[in-house]
Amino acid sequence: MITFHILTIFPDSLDSYLDESILKRAVQNKLIKIKIYNIRDYTLDKHRRTDFKPYGGGPGLVFFAEPILRTVEKIKSKLKNKKIKTVIFSPGGKQFDNQSAIKWSKNYEHLILICGRYEGIDARVKKILRAEEISIGPFVLTGGELPALIVVDSLSRQIKGVLGNEDSPEERRISSHEVYTRPEILTWAGKKYKVPKVLLSGNHKDIDNWKQGIKKLLK
Repeated sequence: MITFHILTIFPDSLDSYLDESILKRAVQNKLIKIKIYNIRDYTLDKHRRTDFKPYGGGPGLVFFAEPILRTVEKIKSKLKNKKIKTVIFSPGGKQFDNQSAIKWSKNYEHLILICGRYEGIDARVKKILRAEEISIGPFVLTGGELPALIVVDSLSRQIKGVLGNEDSPEERRISSHEVYTRPEILTWAGKKYKVPKVLLSGNHKDIDNWKQGIKKLLK
């Protein structure tokens, strides 16, 4: 089982996605665990402040190191001799991909996912925790919460039983991003759109070849 520990200042922003569909069932079936920590709860400031202006000037705010370090320290204090990976989400981090998801799902029992905001997190957090900076794509988001959800989703689907059918993960079978279902002939705005004949043929070899061809065209 993998336990995801998500550190954020906006814990409520994660609830709607985690409390639906496959991930919700995975938690209920005890295939994964998801724990959310409000970084504000680990500040010593009476106003629960988690950030301040950056040294050297510039716009925005930077997360203090101490509240994050206290949160992670508390998490790790209960995880003796466990396989743990700590991740900080950053536009400048290593590109996360499906191979990363497969590897992490096999090698770690606990993932600590630190969600930044604004200008980012004090760089000393990465050094102290020996965390890996991860990006989910060549773009910048307002925070790390969406990347955290993507990591949780992509890793969870690699765990046996989460998707129900062992053949469901596309990377374990011949699949295509172009798919069809009923009706066989769709009439829309006066035009007819048909399902490719090969998919109706029952010839699995021809169908697999068609899927492989479509995958190459879409790359």
